[in-house]
Amino acid sequence: MRTPTLEIKNLGFCYPDGTEALYGISCRIEYGEAIGLIGGNGAGKSTLLQHLNGCLMPSEGMVLFGGTPITRETLAEVRRAVGVVFQDPDDQLFMSTVFDDVAFGPLNQGLPSAEVAARVYGALERVGMRHLSERPPYKLSGGEKRAVAIATILAVSPDIIVLDEPSSNLDPRGRRRLINLLRGFEQTRIIATHDLELVVEVCQRVIVLDNGRIVAEGPVREILDNEELMLAHGLERPHILRHQHPH
Repeated sequence: MRTPTLEIKNLGFCYPDGTEALYGISCRIEYGEAIGLIGGNGAGKSTLLQHLNGCLMPSEGMVLFGGTPITRETLAEVRRAVGVVFQDPDDQLFMSTVFDDVAFGPLNQGLPSAEVAARVYGALERVGMRHLSERPPYKLSGGEKRAVAIATILAVSPDIIVLDEPSSNLDPRGRRRLINLLRGFEQTRIIATHDLELVVEVCQRVIVLDNGRIVAEGPVREILDNEELMLAHGLERPHILRHQHPH
């Protein structure tokens, strides 16, 4: 189950109220790739992300992790391998201290206390937040909360990290720290975001969604530098590509 290729095959989803959200989504993501998932509001990005660890189940088609379909029977194993960082870190941090929040996942995996502590401190070290291990999460800055939320996922050693708008509400310093952090991960990263300059700096490939369908997919610079394509789907060519030196 730990083989880490992620495949989405003809995925469709309809909400209980009848709202059609996804239509025929198909793509394949290999281990270690950094994928940008972009599109305007209502394009289906968050709905698609929720299928990647079984928060939502397809109305049609399937999502496969390591060749195994994500079903209610395989959810426990999938959720050990696919970690999701929510858009609002306050939805992820709910314990009395940073240490306890980061320890929550490993403890629920049944790991011994010594290994839990090692994972907690290792994850916090990775995101530069070990010095805050005993602080209550509500006393953290926005950037610190984001980093700790990522640490809660790293502590369970996932193969895939899914992030929903990770740079939202960050100041420039926090955003730069986040970009450098994401670039250093060896795990697969799937990043849904409106921050197209982050996509340019972190991702190798981009998937463009519009009205619940994939309308473009390919290398980041090739897709994002296509101004006609971007404008047709409610997006803009990012500033970072407009002012690059020709060499």
